[in-house]
Amino acid sequence: MAADTQGVARSSHQYMWDMIRWTGCEDQHGHFRCRLFEDELFGVDEAIERVVDYFKAAAAGSEVGRRLLLLLGPPSGGKSTLAILLKRGLEEYSYTDAGALYGIQGCPVHESPLHLVPHTLRPSFRTTYGVEVIGEICPYCRARLEDQYNGDFMQMPIERIFISEAGRIGIGTYAPHDPTTADLADLVGSVDLSKVAEYGDEGDPRAWSWSGAVYAASRGLLEMIEILKVKREFLYLLLTLTQEKNVKVSRFPLIFLDETILAHTNLAEFRKFLQESENEALLDRMVIIQVPYTLNYKEEARIYKKLISSAAPAFRDVHLDPHVLHAAAVFAILTRMHENDDKEAELTKKVRIHGDEEVEGVNRAEATRIRQKEKLPDEGLSGISPRFVINALSNAIIQSDVKSLTTMDVLLAIKDGIESDARIEAKKKRKWVDYLVLARKDFYNRWVKEDVHKALFVSFEQEAQDLLNKYLDEVEATLDNRQIKDPITNEERKPDERFLRAVEEKIQISDSGKQSFRQEVVRKAMGAYKRGEKFTLDSHAQLHEAVQQYLFEQRRDVLRLVSSNTRPDEEVKQKISVVEKRLVDEYGYDLHSAREALNYVTTLLAQE
Repeated sequence: MAADTQGVARSSHQYMWDMIRWTGCEDQHGHFRCRLFEDELFGVDEAIERVVDYFKAAAAGSEVGRRLLLLLGPPSGGKSTLAILLKRGLEEYSYTDAGALYGIQGCPVHESPLHLVPHTLRPSFRTTYGVEVIGEICPYCRARLEDQYNGDFMQMPIERIFISEAGRIGIGTYAPHDPTTADLADLVGSVDLSKVAEYGDEGDPRAWSWSGAVYAASRGLLEMIEILKVKREFLYLLLTLTQEKNVKVSRFPLIFLDETILAHTNLAEFRKFLQESENEALLDRMVIIQVPYTLNYKEEARIYKKLISSAAPAFRDVHLDPHVLHAAAVFAILTRMHENDDKEAELTKKVRIHGDEEVEGVNRAEATRIRQKEKLPDEGLSGISPRFVINALSNAIIQSDVKSLTTMDVLLAIKDGIESDARIEAKKKRKWVDYLVLARKDFYNRWVKEDVHKALFVSFEQEAQDLLNKYLDEVEATLDNRQIKDPITNEERKPDERFLRAVEEKIQISDSGKQSFRQEVVRKAMGAYKRGEKFTLDSHAQLHEAVQQYLFEQRRDVLRLVSSNTRPDEEVKQKISVVEKRLVDEYGYDLHSAREALNYVTTLLAQE
């Protein structure tokens, strides 16, 4: 019985925290994962953790529960989505056994039945059930209790309530409109003149319109959209409600309301609010959590994928090459970095580190420090929004007549979007176009060349194995300091040091480190031989990479034939066809984007 009573007596913050725990779990490292957000919000884990910590602390009864929660961040950064997910979570949770909520039947603020317990009985109630009853019965139910039940609170009917935003039960939402016409009645209601005639008194609670957003949100969550655009008296009312859990309206005593207030606003409004000294007291009663744009391009690409999947079928039916979203995301991240005189190489390194990539010369500890400690104050709070990229992507889709978009198509569409946007100043336009070039040069070029490398490599698997065998023969002869027989002329000759270094340099093996690398390769080859296994490219990852790149260099002529006007012979056509097929089957291209990728890489090779 006591456990059930504890559940009935939950405050709104405790109910929110129980809902979050119901939807979440701990991962293998003991960190709390909130499944409520993980399929919808990407790259804002730090903000989500702080929101979860707010509810955990508030549920424990700390002073945090007496503060208004304000989400602060740039447009399209996820603030509204976070609020929506919390509301949907509450609705779903209220239908479970664990989330069962009970209220006084017919109460306009669906208040807890425990408010009916008279103050004289509350000490014994606390002793019996271990529950502290907090709160006063609302004026409407007090009048009903006296008129209909002669003050016998045991006769008052109780019902289970289910949270519903549409039904205005447990969730209220307020969006500001013209401040000159905004009326406090939108929050706290007003006299219902049609009922005054019926009850004969404007002070009768039954003649009051209980339609305000604060009443709808009772027991649950009140979302205040763009809160800093409201009049100051609105803010004082909300902060008093948060601090004291009550509101005061004319003709009535204080009305007890238990609800969580979640507000959000953008940076421009917040900075304006900060400049007014009289707002210091208000700021002191808020818990402010920043929800910035993500700086991880992989997470940013997940946002685009989600937005596209929820778009019109015409958009979903267009094929995107495998690097479209990532390249667009890299550009977006570059615009969000701190705008200083960083060299391009430094910017590229930072984007790769924030994207959890392995970066040469940067160990894991240093990468973690850069991601967590060295983020400058304004990083992630300005720059391109996901919405801007999706708009550019939509324009590219509309203009495409082949139902297939390449990365270059989308980067050009973003460039058009920047140049045609009157809101962006000329200096920033030039800088952002430079970032597009950087995204193409330092990211897309690398990715597409790797794809073509791998796909082309399969067409020459036997040649690759022959190259590996040749490398081993040359290395063994070098280490044994002996001559080697040339397979073509059958003459004895010295090991081909130039060939060995050409392979090794592909993976940055220095001249001073070549000896130890060669010895390690021979040891692995001997180990495979002793186990009765064949030493293949898969036996040594570094050597696999070196041979692959060396062979790619040797076979550039095949790629050049792709865009050549001369007709390639059947053998070359067959090899090109195999490369295209592999790009389609294993790397996420369609035939159009595979051919475009091959043409593009051919152009890059011609420029090298």
